[in-house]
Amino acid sequence: MPLQNRVTPFSTIEAVDSRGLVMGNRGCLHNNDRALRSQGWRTKSWIICRLAWKEVQRQLMTPGSWTELFFLDEAVALAAGHRPCGHCRRDDYRKFLACWAAGTGWTQARPPRQPDVDARLHADRLDQRRHQRHHDADLENLPDGSFVLLPDDPRPWLVRGSALHPWSHSGYGPPRQRPAGVTVSVITPASTVTALAAGYVPILHPSIT
Repeated sequence: MPLQNRVTPFSTIEAVDSRGLVMGNRGCLHNNDRALRSQGWRTKSWIICRLAWKEVQRQLMTPGSWTELFFLDEAVALAAGHRPCGHCRRDDYRKFLACWAAGTGWTQARPPRQPDVDARLHADRLDQRRHQRHHDADLENLPDGSFVLLPDDPRPWLVRGSALHPWSHSGYGPPRQRPAGVTVSVITPASTVTALAAGYVPILHPSIT
């Protein structure tokens, strides 16, 4: 049986065989039997990591350690509320912070720091009932890398160019044309959408082509 460690754009954690292109965590969510005790979080730093880094080897779901979570690609992880790790993905982390500052209109004299971003993301990704927060937007104005819900389809769709791509754990399905004049529910947190609009480019699964 596969471990329950694969994350959807809706931030839910499911048990499937495939692993994905990136890993991440939001603290220790499992028990000593490697079963999830929570779909929530133990830290507000929800990060996106490399699958391999400096030959580090880990036993999945080691008791008492953080829970390794896997995503189809970085766009899925961003939609789920995560951001690049400042340790194993330092360059991407710095790019994300720069784009996040530009997109959100950061006005303080100093550049944003990790706690600033994590606090804003935590407010953006969860509502008062701790459910994933969505926001409405004009589909034609959304940047590439955003995930949306269409009025006529319950599946999450990735925005890329003039097309929309339906997500699944195994990859993206056949695209459809991005329609104009449509208001959609945006899954990706609002401040992350501004970072994408400001130029942050996430890692995408090869099935997108």
